[in-house]
Amino acid sequence: MTSLSSPPSHGTGPGHRPGAAHCEELGRALRHFSARTDLLHSWGTTLAQRLTAGGRLLVAGNGGSAAQAQHLTAELVGRYRDDRPAYSALSLHADTSSTTAIANDYGVQAVFARQVRAHGRPGDVLILLSTSGASANLVSAAEEARALDLPVWSLTGPAPNPLASASDEALCVEAPVSATVQELHLVAVHLLCESFDAAVAARRPAVAAELPETTGEPA
Repeated sequence: MTSLSSPPSHGTGPGHRPGAAHCEELGRALRHFSARTDLLHSWGTTLAQRLTAGGRLLVAGNGGSAAQAQHLTAELVGRYRDDRPAYSALSLHADTSSTTAIANDYGVQAVFARQVRAHGRPGDVLILLSTSGASANLVSAAEEARALDLPVWSLTGPAPNPLASASDEALCVEAPVSATVQELHLVAVHLLCESFDAAVAARRPAVAAELPETTGEPA
């Protein structure tokens, strides 16, 4: 039996551990990333204020980032850890009929911007995920959302990049490899959900206190 504390030696050199370089790179990026978690707390708190007031989260990404974005909406519509009310969150890339129709009629660059124009309402928030930060269709979506006065937050790879520049706020993961960026985007999604849930739980007593008291016999 092999234990995690005594990994077997493989590869070309003595003591070589497969994946060691990947883990070391992830650790370096995580240390830098951990200094920015206050931004995720701010996002979670603001998102809780908006969604409990009837707003909706719109998210989008391409490829693996689309999967990460859909993970986020699943945590909000479903739940992250503890049970709580469901909140409205929509993954723009998940509507295959709309995305393919828009791409066919208007071009790939418009697939998310046109959906933002269709679905975005006052009180909504747009979150965009891109490991490169250079996806033209996400930059277009950010520009459309800002024209509608929706806050735009992005998770990207290293700064500077076009998507971070087009967003109101961005958390840029300083890592040279897309896989590492994507791994930390998942951490960001979970930390955002954690802050969101904490803010929702904190708001419940305040909302209850604001409700008018009922007096007399029921009608």
